[in-house]
Amino acid sequence: MPNAPSLSDAGMRSRFPPRALPALAVVGAVALFVAAGNWQGRRMHEKEALREQFDAASAQAPLELTALPAATDWTALRYRSVVVSGEYDARSQILVDNRVHDGRAGYHVITPLLLPDGRTVLVNRGWTPVGASRAALPPVAPPRGNVKVGGRIAIPSSGFLELAPTATGGIVWQNLDVERFRAATGLRVLPLIIEATATPVPDDGLVRDWPAPDFGIEQHRIYMVQWYAFAALAIVLWFVYARRRVPRADG
Repeated sequence: MPNAPSLSDAGMRSRFPPRALPALAVVGAVALFVAAGNWQGRRMHEKEALREQFDAASAQAPLELTALPAATDWTALRYRSVVVSGEYDARSQILVDNRVHDGRAGYHVITPLLLPDGRTVLVNRGWTPVGASRAALPPVAPPRGNVKVGGRIAIPSSGFLELAPTATGGIVWQNLDVERFRAATGLRVLPLIIEATATPVPDDGLVRDWPAPDFGIEQHRIYMVQWYAFAALAIVLWFVYARRRVPRADG
């Protein structure tokens, strides 16, 4: 005679209990994790596009900057090599502080270049170390007269974390903001910076070592996968822990 089914085998069945609050919590968590993963995915694709732009720009011949109109989309020309002629404005030169090269603290030397058409472009002439005292600024005067500058286009950032607004009356700045520089000097500054690559004659001793940007593509990819994994884990845990065994109604 076959054994009668036990209460645990025949008198119990699996079902999902109607627990609205935990279910809503899981739905909210999954939605949050998926949204975070989607954001990381978008950032990853944006960085991939920048990397493609950098690779394409590096392979192209230099542009003559003065031949480009005022309405140029400078962001589309990010990383392009350029050449430009003009005269440096030594009076408006600034030093951007806290720039590190090979583990040494120093400054980026930013000098406006006055173009023949009345516009101005900022040139990052290179890096120089801090001296024995910050009270003694490095002697980095630009060359006089008409000069030809070769470099690549960089689009400066505008979002800086500052405890207080940076004073614009001195030579040393904590960050470079083109709009702030334009307001402080009254110059018609283009919304870009040229990172100089060619060594002038005579050599000014500045370091012009501009590494390829770290786009952080893999970091965004890892974060994206992690957030999606959290969403999947939340769903799995809900299926595992939300199920329970209850007596059958007809038992």
